[in-house]
Amino acid sequence: MVTSSAPAKGQRFVFPEMQKVFLESYDLPPLADDEVRVRIAYSLMSTGTENIVFNRLFEPGSHFDNWVKYPFYPGYTGAGVVEETGKSVTQVKVGDRVALRSKHSSHAVAKEADCYKIPDSVPFEQAAWFGLVKITFHSARRAEYKIGDSVMVIGAGPIGQMAIRWAHALGAASIIVVDGMPKRLELAKAGGATTTIAKSIEQAKDEILAAGKGVGPRVVIDSTGNAAVLTAALGIVANFGRVLLLGDTGFPQDQHLTKDVLTRGLSIIGVHDSHNTPEWYEKTVSELFFTYMTSGRFNMEGLATHFFKPEQCMEAYATANRDRASTMGILFDWSNSK
Repeated sequence: MVTSSAPAKGQRFVFPEMQKVFLESYDLPPLADDEVRVRIAYSLMSTGTENIVFNRLFEPGSHFDNWVKYPFYPGYTGAGVVEETGKSVTQVKVGDRVALRSKHSSHAVAKEADCYKIPDSVPFEQAAWFGLVKITFHSARRAEYKIGDSVMVIGAGPIGQMAIRWAHALGAASIIVVDGMPKRLELAKAGGATTTIAKSIEQAKDEILAAGKGVGPRVVIDSTGNAAVLTAALGIVANFGRVLLLGDTGFPQDQHLTKDVLTRGLSIIGVHDSHNTPEWYEKTVSELFFTYMTSGRFNMEGLATHFFKPEQCMEAYATANRDRASTMGILFDWSNSK
């Protein structure tokens, strides 16, 4: 076994109740033989999911309602350095840079198999996006992209940005992005969008059809989590096209089908982080992501817009709620935490 002088205490965020977040100390758990302890460098806020949870924007009986119990420990993606290993660990060593699923915390304990080595050329603040990248990969897989495909992404927040980049990396010729916030659309263009429309989806129909020479996109991805968007998505997708629900709404009872589903032969596909297959799961998607990044096929430049120290956690969530137009990647820097 290889060990280091890991502290007995760590720090993490906790939501004790709605719209409250604190930084608390906690006891670091002992390592099992097949586990490693990672000193987190950066964790990434998933602004859509975490704002829904933080503000409790969901109805009784929804997925969120079943998941969010207090105290709630937010966060699910980060990157850092291995500082201790269990005695049966052989694939990673102390000092390795890894990405992993982790809460917003100074340290994480994970199975060796759940830590993914980061190439030297990839900075921590970009590697920390891998959790969102993996979620959106499932939308690309279920879309079954074809060479020269036509795709529309509704919503250019963090999840939408990753969906854009997968469509670009996998060969889509037309990538239309609709979002009312122009700054987000600049990042969408950098990620491969061919047409950007700074309007609500309800107002954008004419421009969408113009971009497709009178035909709607074959694939429409709703990354917003806004229940009202489904109706508009069904109205604009091409005949026999696919609408993918990538943003999980807190109010599923407000989502409504239209006559388009039956009369135009549409498919509605739900996408979730848990939809792994024997071929595509955390490890294989992470390896593909890092391969695409290092080859220049997956552009992550400019996505990290805000950095906060852990003790600024309340300010960070307030910023995410208040300044949606100017925020994209909100990262927590744990490098100097206790």
